[in-house]
Amino acid sequence: MNASSTPTAAPPGEHFNFAQHLLSCNSQRESKAAFIDDQGTLNYGGLAERVRRVASGLRALGIKREERVLLLMHDCSDWPVSFLGAMYAGIVPVAVNTLLTADDYAYMLEHSRAQAVLVSGALLPALTAAMTKSDHEVGKVIVSRPVAPLHPAEVEYETFVQAQSPLNKPAATSPDDPGFWLYSSGSTGRPKGTVHSHGNPYWTAELYGKGVLALTENDVCFSAAKLFFAYGLGNALTFPMSVGATTLLMAERATPDATFKRWLGQIGGLKPTVFYGAPTGFAGMLAAPSLPARIDVALRLVSSAGEALPAELGERFKRHFGVDIVDGIGSTEMLHIFLSNFPDRVRYGTTGWPVPGYDIELRSEDGGPVPDGEPGDLYIHGPSAAMMYWGNRAKTRETFQGGWTKSGDKYVRNDDGSYTYGGRSDDMLKVSGIYVSPFEVEATLVQHPSVLEAAVIGVPDAQGLTKTKAFVVLIAGAQATEAELQAFVKDKLAPYKYPRQIAFVTDLPKTATGKIQRFKLRELESAAP
Repeated sequence: MNASSTPTAAPPGEHFNFAQHLLSCNSQRESKAAFIDDQGTLNYGGLAERVRRVASGLRALGIKREERVLLLMHDCSDWPVSFLGAMYAGIVPVAVNTLLTADDYAYMLEHSRAQAVLVSGALLPALTAAMTKSDHEVGKVIVSRPVAPLHPAEVEYETFVQAQSPLNKPAATSPDDPGFWLYSSGSTGRPKGTVHSHGNPYWTAELYGKGVLALTENDVCFSAAKLFFAYGLGNALTFPMSVGATTLLMAERATPDATFKRWLGQIGGLKPTVFYGAPTGFAGMLAAPSLPARIDVALRLVSSAGEALPAELGERFKRHFGVDIVDGIGSTEMLHIFLSNFPDRVRYGTTGWPVPGYDIELRSEDGGPVPDGEPGDLYIHGPSAAMMYWGNRAKTRETFQGGWTKSGDKYVRNDDGSYTYGGRSDDMLKVSGIYVSPFEVEATLVQHPSVLEAAVIGVPDAQGLTKTKAFVVLIAGAQATEAELQAFVKDKLAPYKYPRQIAFVTDLPKTATGKIQRFKLRELESAAP
């Protein structure tokens, strides 16, 4: 089944540098706060100057157009300055996850052939370990907010910035020139270097940031998802800068208490009007003793992505705060959300409707269309699709197919044109010859008042037939039995879907974005005696 929509934004011109585009959008807002982090405020005028200084400094290091620099930083105002500074110079920033190991960074240094690294002082030990075990090409390490004395090959970020005169003009890039890389999560193998163009973030900002979320310069944005994620990059940098809004940045992990401090204006004095989170985080917030009252927050809009939002969780959040959670799905490959609920049209339990500017198709295993109500593989056609996976032709061809991007997700199209998530294609189960969505069972389990989180996998029974097994995390202090939860699911779903086994656990394996890693549960189950 196909759903079509038409772009509403004008395409960028033949010559287009995304960093310069964002600076131009805010040339009349010099005194307005662009980013507020734990150490202070950076206004738009100061941001523009620092971006151009970083661009000049990277050029002075001898780094050429389209060569890469690794960006390994916690969320602070130096992050957008570094990212945009590289793009302004036509150099390609490679934004990487701050939660990885030295082995991961060693691979990324070699794979990207990064010529320099911009790194937070707290992350310098991990980078140093990676550099000692990799055959890298790094010529200079630039350290933001160092926490220890630097070595001769390292330079302090502020010293680096102030030593340069601002670059007079941006690199003469086009919308189709390589702009930046993001690495995929690598949950099934080595992470893939996903190459995005200068034009891609323009489209996500126009079609989703403006077109769906209707952000304005009056908004204060705060994202639990970090800037190195595709989701967080749009939330906290490209979307707010496209309209002249203010962004709150947080270097620390987005725990409920740390999040609530920002919601209550305790950092920087401003309360966010727009919050971007993920279902795991929302569940933790609603269960936290420090949960603020509705009257204490300024939220007008809440966005969710990263994993499908259980209906019960969205409804509980709405009851407490009076604000809907606008759930959607995006990907590293498509850069941001392409299928979404809308602020004025929310149907909990679904991922919503196609974002205008994107086409959606559900295909069967043989590539044909599937009727409404039946699961199919999700394909997307839209202007923000990545150019390729660097150095991985086979995966590029498998994912990017003639203008369409294969998401790896299963979905069902409903009668009203909305789409319901069925799980990752490799997570789907066949029980009694019928497809069962792990997410559907999980979403039912979390409706039980004692359940905080749940993950479902398929396990073979004594006859070798696949049955469902649930791993359940209970709310602190709550109790439930296996039989009780099984009966609860049977009462709400078809009988063959209920979990034949339930294991109570203290936590679930997740990616850095909060997605449940069912493959790790399958590995543990396979290794069990």
